[in-house]
Amino acid sequence: MALIQNALIIGGGVGGMCAAIQLRKQGVAVDLVEVNPKGAPDGAGITISGPTLRALREVGVIDEVLRLGGHWNAVDICAPDGSVKVTVPVQPAEGADDLPGAGGIMRPVLADILGHATRRAGAQVRLGLSFESMVQDEGGVDVVFTDGSRGRYDLVIGADGVNSQVRKLVMPEFPGPRFTGQGSWRAVVPRLRENSTIYMGATTKAGMNPISATECYLFVLDKREGMDFIPPTEWPLKLAELLEEFGGQVGEIRDALRAGTMQDAKVLYRPLAGHMIKGPWHQGRIVLLGDTVHATTPHLASGAGIAIEGALVLAEELGRRHYLEGALLAYAGRHYDRARLVVTASGRMGQIEREGGSLEEHTAIMRDAQSKLRAPL
Repeated sequence: MALIQNALIIGGGVGGMCAAIQLRKQGVAVDLVEVNPKGAPDGAGITISGPTLRALREVGVIDEVLRLGGHWNAVDICAPDGSVKVTVPVQPAEGADDLPGAGGIMRPVLADILGHATRRAGAQVRLGLSFESMVQDEGGVDVVFTDGSRGRYDLVIGADGVNSQVRKLVMPEFPGPRFTGQGSWRAVVPRLRENSTIYMGATTKAGMNPISATECYLFVLDKREGMDFIPPTEWPLKLAELLEEFGGQVGEIRDALRAGTMQDAKVLYRPLAGHMIKGPWHQGRIVLLGDTVHATTPHLASGAGIAIEGALVLAEELGRRHYLEGALLAYAGRHYDRARLVVTASGRMGQIEREGGSLEEHTAIMRDAQSKLRAPL
């Protein structure tokens, strides 16, 4: 008999959907609720590291991700004018030599792939819905939903993101994520190179990662004093300002943003915040997953990856343990070091960028973290 017979997952991001798929493989009945009535998030591109590609293969969606996204095995490091200074190979994750070193895809496309896979697996998905209250006892968790319906579950998984409502219920003392002093800018642009590309300016770093056969997403991180609101109507011109020192394709993108001729650029901005919560990550029969406990900045392109890995580890421990408490303790125990590596290394890289620190240290941190993440789970 399975350790749990049914589970509720609150949050339909990549971590929540992957947890649903993996639990269904074990025969667990799964309800998944997502407050966004559209299900799929808005967004530009997302980078998928080699370890994340490996994890998506285990979930069972890698063929669709590679078909609908982009991928590469090297990074071109360029001067501000766009000339290539060095090309750095990107190694695949251990045990995944048949996969590319890294990939990219539009966030809504990845969400759509995982959404279809979640339903095919047999999970019951309800959109535009969250929970009103949760009360647990030794045998289960009674949940009242925002539409007035009710359910009782052996396990509730809170996968509802960086501002998690489930976390507020089980960890009311946690103050919330901290602003890092940087903002993230992204835009969808034409793909002109096979490889990923990084442009190293005097004051700004910009990059372009393939997300399909014909498109890349442009990303830029900038230094900010606070999380001030920036009206979306100003985003294209603000991004153009950050690209002032660049020539080549980036310079052409800047000029098009200023001229208002890149209507399909899908420019997005968000201030960067993060946190790392010490284990255990559960209280009784309610457990937290993904950004609820380890929200990271994008410097290692591994935020979604460690959420997916967390889902794999949680499902594995639930499938092989004899007692729920032991499974939930083992989940946090196995996953904590990898999640903390991503959060702390990304945070230090951002600090170096804000302070104009050592490029050598920045590179060393990135290479060390990527090497460790390529190791098996």
